[in-house]
Amino acid sequence: MYSEITSGAVLGVSAYIVRVEVDVATGLPCFNMVGLLSNETRESRERVTVALKNAGLDIPPGHITVNLSPADVKKEGTAFDLPIAIGMLEALGYFEERMTKNTLFLGELGLSGEIKPVRGVLPIVRAAKDKGIKRFVLPRENVAEGAVIPDITIIGVGDVRELLDFLQNPEHSYVEPVITDGVCFAEQNREDGTDFVQVKGQETAKRAAEIAAAGFHNLLMLGPPGAGKSMIAKRIPGILPPLTVEESLEVTSIYSVAGLLKGEAQLVTDRPFQAPHHSISQAALLGGGSRIRPGMISLAHRGVLFLDELPEFQRYILDGLRQPLEEHYIVIARAAGNVSYPADFMLVCALNPCPCGYFPDRNRCRCTEQEIHRYLGKISGPILDRIDLCVELQPVELPKLQSKNKGERSADIRKRVESARQLQKERFKNTGYRFNGEMDSSDTEKYCRLGPEEEAYMEHIYHSLQLSARAYHRVLKVARTIADLDGKEEISKEHLLEAVCYRPPATYFR
Repeated sequence: MYSEITSGAVLGVSAYIVRVEVDVATGLPCFNMVGLLSNETRESRERVTVALKNAGLDIPPGHITVNLSPADVKKEGTAFDLPIAIGMLEALGYFEERMTKNTLFLGELGLSGEIKPVRGVLPIVRAAKDKGIKRFVLPRENVAEGAVIPDITIIGVGDVRELLDFLQNPEHSYVEPVITDGVCFAEQNREDGTDFVQVKGQETAKRAAEIAAAGFHNLLMLGPPGAGKSMIAKRIPGILPPLTVEESLEVTSIYSVAGLLKGEAQLVTDRPFQAPHHSISQAALLGGGSRIRPGMISLAHRGVLFLDELPEFQRYILDGLRQPLEEHYIVIARAAGNVSYPADFMLVCALNPCPCGYFPDRNRCRCTEQEIHRYLGKISGPILDRIDLCVELQPVELPKLQSKNKGERSADIRKRVESARQLQKERFKNTGYRFNGEMDSSDTEKYCRLGPEEEAYMEHIYHSLQLSARAYHRVLKVARTIADLDGKEEISKEHLLEAVCYRPPATYFR
């Protein structure tokens, strides 16, 4: 007696179809599972056997063989419990074979027969629909996640007996299939209490944040404790344009694979904001681990990764950001194969100018020059070279702190950012780019053309500041964004001058 059930699995954030082949034959009782399985997947045989017994289903002794195909790709996770159990019941004749055709099954089994939620439902459902599968049997807690995809039928079940009743007699079952029409995508709710109107003073830093948001540039804020670095960083997602539907699906897929979708959440509609502590491990930041999972840089995809107290991070961990900052993805290499995760994030960093935080105020700072150089030396040159804008914050003066005058609201800043983004969208049509910050060196020359006066100025800047080739092109890209915020087609000398002012100050980084 043979049956074949369709299931799915994720590799990175992409998904593939898995065929669960079950054969039940007479012979010495045993339960064999093959197909390059991880430990938790191989343990399915114990969970399935006990769950079916406790659900009141009689499984006669026999030679049971389960193969998860393709057999050359390692299977991980517990989502194969349900398809294995359904394959066994079909092979034993509990229901007709047609009931599982063109249907994908996912779910973990509890020993009582309960069907528990699993990770990665959204990318699996998306991939399966592209393959022509239109019906999905999912744990009830995962129904909202799967319902994001339109024009499919989802059957949400809570236990094995409930599902079996449906497969045996769907007309009289109280399980009701849901035909999805997709999610109603609305702009995210930004009323979370964080707004730039709350930031007193620090106009230069707010201007730098606006430029960074407009061109999706990386930003470094330097200043003493209490100057407002973290306060500004937390408000940057509020001036970024809303996620598009496709971006929201990308981010939600990552959170689904990471197991971070909770409750009735359907889509991640807010721009991600991740702020890891400086004690984070490399695997937690970049991704990986014994069971490969997305890291914080992937959870910040399409959003902001905020690294506070930058020199407190281990240098080798920071240097691991080099490739993702350039390529916008991270490849985790293991003996069993490579896994790729998207990592297109905006890096925002904050640091104190010295260990005590008060340099160059020698009335308060007692750090030696050697201690300051050692502290800032934890940040490598290649990482600094990938920072587009660096702004120095000073303590807020008391009159500004006590002023009743309110600054600009995030919504007003966001309108200018969206206008600049629209210019970039038209400029980069059919190029693969979306923002000025994504341009490579060859295209920077194409889209950031300078007049004779501007070229002469940049030649002077290049030699006087001893810029690297990467830093030179980053100045041009920042100037291009400043021109977009001004609604100008040509980059002027004023735009270049402002862009150069955002280079890391030589006072601290020599």
